[in-house]
Amino acid sequence: MKEQLKKGDKKLINGWAFYDWANSVYSLVISTAVFPIYYSGLTQSEGFANADGKIEFLGTLWTPTTLYNYALALSFLIVAFISPMLSGIADYVGNKKKFLKVFCLLGSLSVMSLSFFTGKETLWVGITFSILASIGFWGSIVFYNAYLPEIAHQEQQDNVSAKGFMLGYIGSVILLILCLVLIETSVFGLYDKQMGSQISFVLVGVWWLGFAQVTYRILPVDEKVSLPKDT
Repeated sequence: MKEQLKKGDKKLINGWAFYDWANSVYSLVISTAVFPIYYSGLTQSEGFANADGKIEFLGTLWTPTTLYNYALALSFLIVAFISPMLSGIADYVGNKKKFLKVFCLLGSLSVMSLSFFTGKETLWVGITFSILASIGFWGSIVFYNAYLPEIAHQEQQDNVSAKGFMLGYIGSVILLILCLVLIETSVFGLYDKQMGSQISFVLVGVWWLGFAQVTYRILPVDEKVSLPKDT
């Protein structure tokens, strides 16, 4: 039978914080460093955009930056709309961990799918999976943060959050360095920056999904919330 760790237990806190190590690679490598440059390079390549520098998507001409920004804005809107409803369902049914797993799986697989965005014909892949990856990331954060009051006492929560941030920063920097080596050097026998970027997207997804398993094993099983009965 699985050991039930008590609130405030160091192992429980470390397991929770370790999800930052897993998912922060998305925010640094995908959102900030590698994918925006990859996207910009492809959409500005010869034959991708028209003479005015615009690209066609869903029958409309867009500047590449505007299209990408709208795609991310749509993902934020979706998360903002569904999060309160899903959080309420998760608290009542007692399955926050399942929702965390679903959004993590959505995000990590979507990040890996970005590797199939290779040119004008697959622009829809880049846009669609950028949206889904963002939904997966921010959706999982909602349920991840919902665990904090359950795993740490009030006076511990600031330090616990800081520990998660620290682990996330260290992990994401490590993977970013590895990705930059893949893209910018021939250390691993790759001479194609595009291929190096595509492999990096796969690495981010595998890292995120793989290390999340540590958190899943340690987080407690949710308890269903009982609504008060009418008297």
